[in-house]
Amino acid sequence: MSRWCRTRASPPTEGTMAIESEVLVIGGGLGGLTSALAAARAGADVRLVSYKQSTLRNASGLVDILGYTPDGDGPLTDPYAAIPALPAAHPYSTVGVSTVRDAMALFDDVVPDYRGSHTDTNALVPTHGGTLKPTARYPAGASAGLASDERDVLLVGLESMVDFDADRAAEHLEAAGVPFDVRGVTTSFPGDLRADAKITRYAKLLDTDGEVSVKGRKRPVRAALAERVGRGLAGEQRVGFPAILGDDNATEIREELGDRLGADVFEVPMGPPSLPGLRLEDALFDALRRAGASIETGNPVAEFDGDDRIEQVYIEKNGAKIPNSADQYVLATGGLVGKGVESDRGGVYEPVFDCHVPHAEDRYDWFDTDVFGDHEFARFGVQTDDDLRPTQADGSAEFENLRAAGAVLGGYDFAAEKSGSGVSIATGYAAGRSAAQEAQ
Repeated sequence: MSRWCRTRASPPTEGTMAIESEVLVIGGGLGGLTSALAAARAGADVRLVSYKQSTLRNASGLVDILGYTPDGDGPLTDPYAAIPALPAAHPYSTVGVSTVRDAMALFDDVVPDYRGSHTDTNALVPTHGGTLKPTARYPAGASAGLASDERDVLLVGLESMVDFDADRAAEHLEAAGVPFDVRGVTTSFPGDLRADAKITRYAKLLDTDGEVSVKGRKRPVRAALAERVGRGLAGEQRVGFPAILGDDNATEIREELGDRLGADVFEVPMGPPSLPGLRLEDALFDALRRAGASIETGNPVAEFDGDDRIEQVYIEKNGAKIPNSADQYVLATGGLVGKGVESDRGGVYEPVFDCHVPHAEDRYDWFDTDVFGDHEFARFGVQTDDDLRPTQADGSAEFENLRAAGAVLGGYDFAAEKSGSGVSIATGYAAGRSAAQEAQ
């Protein structure tokens, strides 16, 4: 997508009619979905448009608020207690602790199959690499795997899934000092699926409890899987599988496997493509539909009209430019990973509205020579005023009716802080509610 100047866009294709709403959200990730939900629940007529698939399908499905300070202190026990000490440029400093709490309450309401709302304390959740991630909310399917539970664990790897080495993950957890014994075993998935089988292939088989061939005999896949894993059990009270245990019937699958194994079953969050991330995406889109918002995915915002105020944006669809107008707009297109922030030889920029992105002129100042050092590029993004309106270099608002939310914001390093989901939810909530109030 090219950079756009603040001039009137090309006329729309003849015969197209403008689609109107009170709040238009651009972006279908966690920040955009939360913005749209918050605005819809505040009574606004909401439309969400998104070009690409959400990055949630590449995420672990864990929802963090703040795991480490910008200085690297942590893992933090209480993320809320650490927010007031964050730098002024941090998005959490903009919205404040009470807004973070309100935003997480909205999340808890629309995604009931998550745990962690009973406490302000971070949980430590084992990942497929054998690390412990501090997180504020986690899927119910991961709850039996928490590091605070002292019962012994058996991790199950599958020969056809080379990205989860159960033995090595167990070793790393032991080295991290978990308060339980943990072992890893590797077995083949019943039916011996190909090594390149998609995650959804395993999930679908388990969802339907489809029959697989085991030594020339057809058997239901859940019973066959439990039998293979049961041979490796040595008294462990918990069994962790890679996150493939169904999509539509995940709870039922975990319970049946647990009954057959005589142990609590949990899922270990995996890398992309992530089934827990897909489940979370589905839950949020379902909630948004129930809230009455309209949704359009797969088509980019190509141009816009406006100077100090956005009048309308044009969505490119089958060669036509469809005008969409709204009273208020929310930009939630993601960061460097989601292409909501881009760079070229001329600098770093936001590609939809060409909002100002602060950065050093010398590209060598964008990164640190130490691979684990303090990299400026990790904090690239738009800056905002107190109402989350993107600001120009002089501090004035880019557009009076535009707010930004999620990873497109600068001033924080979500990967190092383990704060990406929380920032997206909190700023999305704040931007959506503010846009809805302004539109009324």
